[in-house]
Amino acid sequence: MRISGGAARGITLQTPKGDTTRPATDGMRQAVFSSLAARVPGARFVDLFAGSGGYGLEAFSRGAEAGVFVEKNNRAARCIAQNIEAVARSVRREPAALRLVTMDALAWSPQPGEAPDLVFVDPPYGIIPETGPRLFARMEADAWFAAGADPVVVFEMPGELELQPPGWTCVKRLGKGARQPTVCFFRKTRQ
Repeated sequence: MRISGGAARGITLQTPKGDTTRPATDGMRQAVFSSLAARVPGARFVDLFAGSGGYGLEAFSRGAEAGVFVEKNNRAARCIAQNIEAVARSVRREPAALRLVTMDALAWSPQPGEAPDLVFVDPPYGIIPETGPRLFARMEADAWFAAGADPVVVFEMPGELELQPPGWTCVKRLGKGARQPTVCFFRKTRQ
């Protein structure tokens, strides 16, 4: 697995051995970031269920200002820490702009100054039907976003799943096939 674009393009990411994580494919990340394009430079992000940190590190490589990685698996978190160092070194930026939190993504909330513009969500597929709605509800209840913000939640899931969280609309879906990974881009529903 490699960074596919930006200043750290080509950097290999460490991934935990075994089946504790399911990293997003390079092709899927490329498609996601082609769709996000101008929203990434200067953005703040959170990468939930971060695994190897691929989505967040891709954003950092492409000019995101800062971000948080949330991963509860200790082995995966160690890989993320190594990947943060490698990507920060490659882009010649301080790794302090990136924070790693080892905890359950459903228990995390942004600290002051961490309101994200982009939220990357790539949970184990089996927990999405329960976790997806809870996560969107938590984002609203805990006021994750700055007033007047227009955040994008990038949610990877199997093609056969449909999420329709109250107050959010899937404005774009990448990927094809019921059994294939897809990504939904959610934005707040306009009133």
